[in-house]
Amino acid sequence: MKVLVGMSGGVDSSVAALLLKEQGYEVVGATMSHWGHSAIFNKLNKKIEERQQKAGTHCACLSPDEEEDIEQAKKISEKLGIEHHVIECAKEYEEIVINYFKEEYMQGRTPNPCIKCNRYIKFGVFPELAKKSGIEFDKFATGHYARIEEENGKYYLKKGINPKKDQSYFLYGLTQEQLSKIILPLGSYTKEEIREIARKNGFEVADKPDSQDFYSGDYNDILDAEPKKGNIVDINGKILGTHMGFWNYTIGQRKGLGVASTAPLYVKELRKDTNEVVVAFKEDSLNEGLIANNVSFNAEIKPNEPVKCQAKIRSAQMPKDAVIKLLDNGKVEVIFEELQNPIAIGQSAVFYNGDTVLGGGIIESAF
Repeated sequence: MKVLVGMSGGVDSSVAALLLKEQGYEVVGATMSHWGHSAIFNKLNKKIEERQQKAGTHCACLSPDEEEDIEQAKKISEKLGIEHHVIECAKEYEEIVINYFKEEYMQGRTPNPCIKCNRYIKFGVFPELAKKSGIEFDKFATGHYARIEEENGKYYLKKGINPKKDQSYFLYGLTQEQLSKIILPLGSYTKEEIREIARKNGFEVADKPDSQDFYSGDYNDILDAEPKKGNIVDINGKILGTHMGFWNYTIGQRKGLGVASTAPLYVKELRKDTNEVVVAFKEDSLNEGLIANNVSFNAEIKPNEPVKCQAKIRSAQMPKDAVIKLLDNGKVEVIFEELQNPIAIGQSAVFYNGDTVLGGGIIESAF
C-alpha cells in the first residue's frame, strides 16, 4: 500500500513517515505550502520580520518560516529514501482559514482555525491537490496524536493514548470518507517516545519545538480593523472602563482588561452591535450549558435520546461530564454536570464516550 505522509518539517510527521516505512508501506512525503504572496501575506511578513528583529524567532503555524520547514522535510525524506513533493495551497488556505478567522473575530466570536484547517485543508485540499498533481497513493497520513479504528465498516476517531498530547479535539469534523483514507501512526505513542525515536535515527528535528499557536503575533495584524473606542461594562450595564475594539478580547479573558476591581473580572460577553465588552466576577461568569450548531457525529450515529457523555469546549481542557440532546432543528444542547468557566461562542464543543469521539459542533450560544 502506498501512503502519502503530510510532512511539516517537524518531529511528529518525520517519525510518522519513518514508522510507516518500517511497517512496510511505500511512503511518499509531501509538504503543504500555505504562505502566499497576496496582500495579507505580504503584510504579515513585514510584521513578523519586525517582531523577529526585536524578540528572536517564533513558532507558529501561520509563518513565512515554512521555507525552512520545507527544507527540513526534504532532508528527512532524503534520509528515509523517499520522494518528497511540495503542494501549493496558499490560495485555498487564505480563502478557507484566514478569511474565516477574520470574519468570526469581527462578529464577536472566537474561531478555531486549527479545526477548520484540519477538515478542509490538511485532510481535504492538500491530499486532493496532491492527487491532481499526479502523485498516486492509497492512504494519507499525518503526525497527529489520535487513533482511527474500523468496526463493521464504520470508522471511529479515538483519543491518542497520551492525554497531554491528544489531538482528537481538532479532528472531530473529519467525515467517514476522510477517516477511511487516513492513517495516524502516532496515536499510540507519547511525545517523549517520538522524540527518542527521532534521536535514535539521527533526525535533526528531534528536539524542534512544537508550533504553539495559529499565529504568534498580534491578531490585529490579520484582522486589519481600525481601532474603535467602546465601553467595558458589568452585567448590569455599568461602565467600568473603555477599550479600542471588542475584537481585542476573548470570552473568559481575565488579564489585561485595564479595569480596577476588588476581585478578578472575566470577559463574559462581546457585543458586536454596541462595541461593548461585558465583564463579570467569577461566580457570575460561569455557564451551565451551551447550544452547538453545524453538528457532525462520528460514524454518523445520531442520538435519539439524551446521552450521558463527556464534552470538551477548549483544546487544553479535560472532557467534562455532560448530557447532550439532539434538538429538532439539528442543533445539540449540552448541559454540564458542573458549572463551566465562560464558554466562548465560535469555539467547538466535542463529545466523547471514554476514548471515542462521538461528534462535535460549533458553539452558538451559552447559558
